[in-house]
Order: sequence, then C-alpha cells, then structure tokens
Amino acid sequence: MSATQTEQAPIKVAAPRALPPLMRMTERAASRLRKLYEGANKGQLLRIGVNTRGCSGMSYDMSFVDAALPGDERVTDHGVDVLVDRKATLFLIGTVMDYEVKDLESGFTFTNPNEKGRCGCGESFHV
Repeated sequence: MSATQTEQAPIKVAAPRALPPLMRMTERAASRLRKLYEGANKGQLLRIGVNTRGCSGMSYDMSFVDAALPGDERVTDHGVDVLVDRKATLFLIGTVMDYEVKDLESGFTFTNPNEKGRCGCGESFHV
C-alpha cells in the first residue's frame, strides 16, 4: 500500500427492516368480502383507490375488478385479498378497513391515520 492510500473498513449495511402492512382489515370486513367473493362477485377482487372529489378533496373509491392493473398492490389479511391502486398507496399506509352494520346503513369504513380532517357529511377527507 502506498503512503497516500489508507485502508478503509468495509461499510456495514443494516438489514432491511420489515415494513408495516399497507392496509389491514378487521375480521368483519374480511368476512363480508368472503361473502361477496363467493356470491355476485365470484372471480373478482375489490380494488381500493383514492379519488379527488368531495368538499374535503379526497374520497375512497372501491370497485370490483377481474384482474389487477399494473402496479396494483395486493393486500392479504385474514385470508382475503384486496387490491390497492398504486396512486393511493401513500394515502392509505396504515389504514384499517372495517365493515359496519347500523340501523339504517351498512358498509365498509376506513380508519386512516393519514387523514387530517373530514368534511361534515363524512364522505371525503384530506391529508
């Protein structure tokens, strides 16, 4: 080794940490999806996205699709799969999807830690 060269210790790279799941589902949501997947939506998957609309700026968009689009993320929880639109992933990290049954309505709900607020009617949110 010449006088101008110095010996360098190898660079240690930390092992990649496990990332939290993009989304989770409650057992109620998974159970409802199982029924939908076995019935009218057999052979399809629920695809979740986020659209620009509503008085707070964004709303959840859900549709049944026959196949994933390029870039869609597949989330599996309680043995049930859903697809998440690639453009929605940053808005949905850490979200929990539930299924609620009330006296006059029932449907999927989202508890999203990224939401900073909701409109008065609860149909849209902002981050």
